[in-house]
Amino acid sequence: MYRGLRIDGFQIDDNSDCYVIAEIGNNHQGEIEKCKQLFVAAKEAGANAVKLQKRDNRALFTRAMYDQPYTSENAFAPTYGAHREYLEFGRDEYVELIAFAKQIGITFFATTFDISSADFLNELEMPAFKIASGDLKSIPLLRHVAAFGKPIILSTGGGTLEDIRRACDAIMPINNQLAILQCTASYPCEPEHLNLRVIETLRREFPGVVVGLSAHENGISMPLLSFALGGRIVEKHLTLNRAWKGTDHAFSLAPDGLRRLVRDLRRSTVAMGNGEKCLFPEEEAPIKKMSKKLVAARDLPSGHILTADDIAMKSPGDGLPPYELENLIGQELACALAMDEAFSYEQIAAPRAELAPAVGN
Repeated sequence: MYRGLRIDGFQIDDNSDCYVIAEIGNNHQGEIEKCKQLFVAAKEAGANAVKLQKRDNRALFTRAMYDQPYTSENAFAPTYGAHREYLEFGRDEYVELIAFAKQIGITFFATTFDISSADFLNELEMPAFKIASGDLKSIPLLRHVAAFGKPIILSTGGGTLEDIRRACDAIMPINNQLAILQCTASYPCEPEHLNLRVIETLRREFPGVVVGLSAHENGISMPLLSFALGGRIVEKHLTLNRAWKGTDHAFSLAPDGLRRLVRDLRRSTVAMGNGEKCLFPEEEAPIKKMSKKLVAARDLPSGHILTADDIAMKSPGDGLPPYELENLIGQELACALAMDEAFSYEQIAAPRAELAPAVGN
């Protein structure tokens, strides 16, 4: 079954490059100019898309959670609700960022955390929707977003296979443009909790669905393993300064880290090859230099009957290959050979019928 998804003109499937999403989240610190700088950094690094997070905070949180004191060193306001509002962009900022993303040539969409935010993003004609791990079980939200008919990327942190099946059963009858991301909801995630082989499980259990990785670990190597396992979407957080105030900066990639990640993922696409073992033209010279041919171990007279002691293996490998050694033993030389002179079948007085013409390297 074909496994594919198209986002803003980019076709994602088993034969495509990895689709790289630079997760900005709230790393813009509530400042639109910083957000634009992050968009530019993602574009220059080669990412396919940038992503924000959209919340209707008063609808999303209970009053107690919204009003609770927030004394974290990462707080931008004294209560949690006010902190979240400080980081939230409204319609004017989103319109400006949509135009800016088009100007620099990068896809822009957002995670929706609630139905009113989903409607907000849909009115702005976002090309795709992200669903966070915390909403894997939010079936009403999933169905609401599915009805927009846009591609959906679903993270699965903290979920079971049963939870993922339930979500897919809610989305797919309405909208089959779905991608599922393996995710572990810890920030940062330790390597032993990444469980990357779940990517193989998801590909097996959902054969028509694109699979990928939402990665919260430090470093750039794990998305490469994800790609090798069949993941074709990677989401990584991006920051301009890992020491900035905010919960996500410490495990986010700096621009150079994202650039190196994208570079290595693009290399991975071609490096996977087609599975057929073959000799590439650029291998010929080094293999000739390193491999061996069969040569006379010493001066040998015409008419000599060859023994194993008469034959040596020496570089370069531009003559009879060593796997022919046993075929030479017991043969009579039709001419004299000097030490280190390469053997060939023309030098044999009466070669056995099974001996084939010499094969070069």
